[in-house]
This record gives sequence, structure tokens and C-alpha cells, in this order.
Amino acid sequence: MKNYLKLFVSVLTLSLGLVSCHDDLDQSPIDPDAFTEEDVYANAQEAKSALAKLYAGYALTGQSGPAGDPDLDPNDIDEGFSQYTRMLFNLNELTTDHAVVGWGDPGLPDLHGMYWSGSNDFSEAMYFRLAQEVSFCNSFIENASLLQDEVVTDYIAEARFLRAFAYYNLIDFYANVPLQTTVTTNLPTQSNRQDLFNFVEAELLDIQNLLPDSNEYGRVDKIAAWALLSKLYLNSEVWTNTPRYSDCVTFSNNVINSSYSLNTTDANNNGTAYDELFLADNNSNGAQNEFIFVTNFDGINSQTYGGTTFLVHAEIGGSMIASEYGVNGGWAGLRTTKNLVNKFAVDINDLNNSLGSLSDWGLVGDATTNGWDGPDMEMYQTGTNTFALYADLSAGELKFRFNEDWGNNYGDDDNNGSLDAGGANIPVPSAGTYFVTLDLNNFTYTLDLFTSDKRGMFYTNGQNLEIEDIGTFTDGYAVTKFKNIDSNGNQGNDPNGEFVSTDLPLIRTAEIYLNYAEATLRGGAGDMNLALNLVNQIRERAYGNASGNISSGDLTLNFILDERSRELYWEGQRRTDLVRYNYFTTGAYTWPFKGNDPEGTSVGDFRNIFPIPTSILTVNSNLSQNNGY
Repeated sequence: MKNYLKLFVSVLTLSLGLVSCHDDLDQSPIDPDAFTEEDVYANAQEAKSALAKLYAGYALTGQSGPAGDPDLDPNDIDEGFSQYTRMLFNLNELTTDHAVVGWGDPGLPDLHGMYWSGSNDFSEAMYFRLAQEVSFCNSFIENASLLQDEVVTDYIAEARFLRAFAYYNLIDFYANVPLQTTVTTNLPTQSNRQDLFNFVEAELLDIQNLLPDSNEYGRVDKIAAWALLSKLYLNSEVWTNTPRYSDCVTFSNNVINSSYSLNTTDANNNGTAYDELFLADNNSNGAQNEFIFVTNFDGINSQTYGGTTFLVHAEIGGSMIASEYGVNGGWAGLRTTKNLVNKFAVDINDLNNSLGSLSDWGLVGDATTNGWDGPDMEMYQTGTNTFALYADLSAGELKFRFNEDWGNNYGDDDNNGSLDAGGANIPVPSAGTYFVTLDLNNFTYTLDLFTSDKRGMFYTNGQNLEIEDIGTFTDGYAVTKFKNIDSNGNQGNDPNGEFVSTDLPLIRTAEIYLNYAEATLRGGAGDMNLALNLVNQIRERAYGNASGNISSGDLTLNFILDERSRELYWEGQRRTDLVRYNYFTTGAYTWPFKGNDPEGTSVGDFRNIFPIPTSILTVNSNLSQNNGY
């Protein structure tokens, strides 16, 4: 067992094919508590500490904090750049309509421009990072299996999940990588997506009954296995040419009926419980009940220049005030395109047309478009003697009037929501979009500010919606989704504001709700009424009320794709979704600078997957490059 570290660090040779021409193979990745090689597998407690290293492989980058002793060779890529979720953002968000970055680091502009090659630093770094995780898991499983302790069975099942998750990513990004499940010094041979898919599926089906029903926060349980199966089956048709949507429905339903749920705790009282998912106390403010698999970050104890430290700092620039986001400065890099912004746009005409037919009842007053002289803003009939209207109003007053005739009007003498014939003017306290209702059955009315989708968190002051120059931070709206402040407005743990304490979910319940709806629409044996209900639960949280709920006729595949965009943007999902819809490379859907064209254009469909890194092919003749590269 004393040689375990040497086996542990033969990272890429053992798993995906790189031999020791990289310095990282000569380093000694150790577990976060610095156990010696004799101690690590001495008993179950030490094995648990080694297991922590496997989880840390998705959050951290080395053994001495944010920089200085990396797992991967710093000559290949900067340590902060190489962190898993930062690479996930680069490959799955930056390549899409969700993000652009103004930095010119070699290989980075290639991603949004979609002209990367086999030597791209960032796609190579993700390959290395995932390969390392597979190797660490293989070594752990082999060594921990020697321990005679029942609890170690749970640890091994967790390690198998973490390895399956790495292979899920490898299937998605690279398709045809070696399948290696044991520690060996032999150069591996190439596998294909079908074999890799079958392996991940078999592993998850096997460990679902070995994983605990629940676990410590940040560690996986059996629901995580079901959730990853849901994701796997949703992409089966793309990855294996075999639809598995009914299986996706089955395992999504398992998750839906589990102990995990949408967070509905509006801890900061801003009208929605969505933003709590991305605050510095999301491990305790209610969001933790939605997180099925999460990467843990702490501004003091688990520092990295990737993770949410990257997301928060990089989204800040221009006239933004960094302290309002809980950090000490912005990196002026990340923005989004108009495609994402426009998914949150509200068309009042569409909303009103969905209410019913125009009536003779209307709004009149200096708060309305045409003032007291009219013509009135006509309302829509929603039922017998009931009327409604979405209206852009100014601060002022109004009354309800029939057929623009002052002989039949209603106001409110007591300003209490009850109508009085010819009554006092009704005050509109501030300008905004209002949802106005009139009920002549009970002679009541409502005048409520219309709350649109609060998930669209953008900074627009001084920012241009259109992007003319990606390198200019003020071109493109900034995204303010991730913050290093808690639900009470306090900064995260690091008093210097350098490192962020916000955890980042890799799988959460809302995604599985959307998986269920999409799989049902694609022909899976799901319940359309349940699918609609799940989507509306997500939208009720987004709007803070039922005003954004949809009907069954609105529930289409393209609606689900847009809803996934609104719900999951910047969480590492977008490219995978666009590939599944055949929108990623084709001209059916474009965005600014897609294909390195300011207006957006199609690219070759071989770019639905990334190339096997050239450095891997150089040292392992068993492997061949993906088509097109």
C-alpha cells in the first residue's frame, strides 16, 4: 500500500492515455488533510479523507490553496483556468448564446467563435481534469476495497458515482475516449460513445441501491444516481441513436418523488426564491434542499480562482460596484448576448391577447396612456362580468369607464379595492406595468404591479445590448446571477473579498423537472398534466406568483429549451441542450459571433463534440482523432 501515491498520481496514463511527458505525473496529489501514503487506507476514517479528494477534484485545482501546487502541469494551463466548473463554463456556456468573454488568452476567443482545434488549451484542460478524476477514483476504489468495514461500501459507491459523472462529461464533450476502470500502466485503447454510455448506465443502476438514502451536504446519495440517469437517458438519442425518453421519465419521477424539492424560501424577501440558489449561504438558506450534486466553495477553507470566485469576479466590470456583489474587484470579462436577454422580454400585447376578447370597459385617467380625455385603455373580457388588462401606467390616477361614457364609471371612495359608482379616482402610486382586474359580479378590482421573470439578472447601466466588439466590456449586458453575499446582505467568509463562498450546483431539482417535461414531450411515457405542473412550479418561483404560468398549449419542445435557458443559464448546461435540439452547429438558431461571424452563422456539425487533445494522440497511438479535426 505504500506505493499507492505513485499509482494515484499516474493520472492520465492510467485513465485516458497520456504518458509521463507532463510534469503533473511526477507530482503527488494528496488528500486535503495531507495523510501520508501509509496512512490513507489504514482504516475507514482515513479512507473517508481520501474520498474527500475525489469530491475536491470537481472543486479545487491543487494541494496548497488557489495556486502554487497544481494537480495539472502549469506549463500546460494556468491553475485557476484548469478548475472543473470553470472549464465547464468555458465549454458549455462560452461556446453558446449565453456568454462572451473579453479576454484574449490563447484559445479562449476560439471557444465563442467556434473555431477551436485539437491543441486548444481549454478543451485539453477539461480532458486532463476529467482524466485525473477517473484515475483518482480508480485508485480509491481498488485500495478501499481492501478494507473490511461496512461503511467503506458507501464510500466506494460514492467514488463510483464520481467516476460515472466524469465519464458522463467525457461522453458529452469528447465521445470516443478510453474506458479505464482499473489501475494499470498499459496504454488504453479507444472506446466509443455506446460502450461508455452502457458503462455509466450500468454503474448508476448498480450503485443506486448501494448509495445511502441521504447523505451529508455535498456528498451524493441514491437520488443523485437517479438524477444522473435522468440526464443520461435524456441525451441517449444523440449519444447512442437510441431514444430512452421513457427511462428518463422513470428516473426523473424517482427524483421528483424524493426528499429533494424546489427551494421556495425567499430568505432575502425580494419576491422570488430563485436568487437564493446563488448566494453565499446557499448551503443553508433553503437552496440546499434543491441541490442534488453540488461543488462546495468556501472563501477561506477551499480557495480557487475557478468555481464561483471566477463567476462572480469575471461578471463585474464597467460601472458595476464590486462590493455590492461581495468581492474586492471585478475582472471585466464575462457578459451575455441579446439572445439570452430577449428570452426574458415581456410582450404586453401577447399577454393581453391571451386574456380573451376586447370589451367596452376600459381605464381612463392621467395614469393611462391617453390621459383623462381618452380614448380609454380597453380591457379584455376574461369571464362573465370579469375583465383584465396588462397596462403600462404612470404615477397618477385612474377610473374604470364603460364605452368611454362618463355616465357609467367606477372609482373607489375608500381606496380599499371595492368599487363605487362614480367614486373617487383610484391612485396609481408609481410608474410600471400593472395587471388590472375588474370584477362586476362582486364590484371589486385589483391593481397589482406585474412582476416579470425575476431569473433574468442583468446589469444594463452603461452596457449595450448589442455586441460590436467582444473585447469591450460595455458591449453586452453583464450577468449578476452569482453573488458572494448571503441572504442578509453580508459578504462571504473571506474578509478580503477575494475568494467566494457560494456553492455551485451541478445537478439540481429544477433541472430534473425540466428533464421530465422534455422527455414526456419527446414521446416518453410521462403525464402531460404533471409536466405542465412541474414547469409552472418553476415559473411561479421565478415570477413570485402565478402570473407567469402557462397553459398546456404553450408547452412545446422549443418552450422547454427556452425555459431551460432561463432557469439554468451559466450553470454549465447550454451547449449540451443545444446539441440535443440540433441547434448548436446548424443555421436553425444563431447568436452574435456564432461561427466567428458578428451576425452568427452555422459551423460544421463535427463541432458538436470536441477534439481529442493533440498531446494525447502524440503519445498514444491506440487513439484516433474525432472526425473533422
